[in-house]
Formats: sequence, C-alpha cells, structure tokens
Amino acid sequence: MTPRRRPTDRLVRSYVVTDGRAHPTRNTLDLVTLLIATDDLPLTGLNPEKRRLMELCRPGALSVAEVAGHLSLPVGVAKVLIADLMDSGHIVTRAPIPAARPTDARILQEVLDGLRARL
Repeated sequence: MTPRRRPTDRLVRSYVVTDGRAHPTRNTLDLVTLLIATDDLPLTGLNPEKRRLMELCRPGALSVAEVAGHLSLPVGVAKVLIADLMDSGHIVTRAPIPAARPTDARILQEVLDGLRARL
C-alpha cells in the first residue's frame, strides 16, 4: 500500500518554482491584496503553478493568502509567482476595501433632529 501524501510533501522545491528567486519583483503585495485574472492573455508558456494560480483567480478575486493556501505554497513563494503574473499582465491587483469607520452618534442625532424639524 502506498503511503498517503501530506500537503507538506512537495514534489518540487520552492526555489525551483520561483526559478531560484526569493523576493518578488514588486513589494506591493499584502496578505489581503485581491488578485483578479485577466481573460485576454493565453496561459501557454506558464509553468504549472502559475497556470493553477490563474485558474483559481479566473472565477473571481482571491486574496494573496487564499491563493497561497490553495496552492499549498509559502506566502513568499506565492508572492513571487503573483508578481511575475502581474509583470506579464495576467493578473491585476486591487487593494482590499477598507473597513467602514463607525459613525459618530452625535452626527447621527443632528441629522435625525434636522429631519424631525422639517416634518
């Protein structure tokens, strides 16, 4: 019986996947940066990891952390692949939507008072 592979058992070393590079060409990627795949460029010529990354992002936006998790790659390795795809035009990024700040209760009360005064 063949032993089951664990997610940590990689057939290809990370440095092979990134062509020996340890740092992305861009330093603009955060864990929550959203990745969106473009549809107008062919996937020919991409290595298997980059092709899989594109397939993951085609249905909709995913964060850097989600992509790394789905690919079972360290975040640093995923960032190198993502930066390569950004450089080639296959991936565009968008900053995450900032969290809404809580509104000041005093301002809401003034609006409410103003509306009541008009009615």
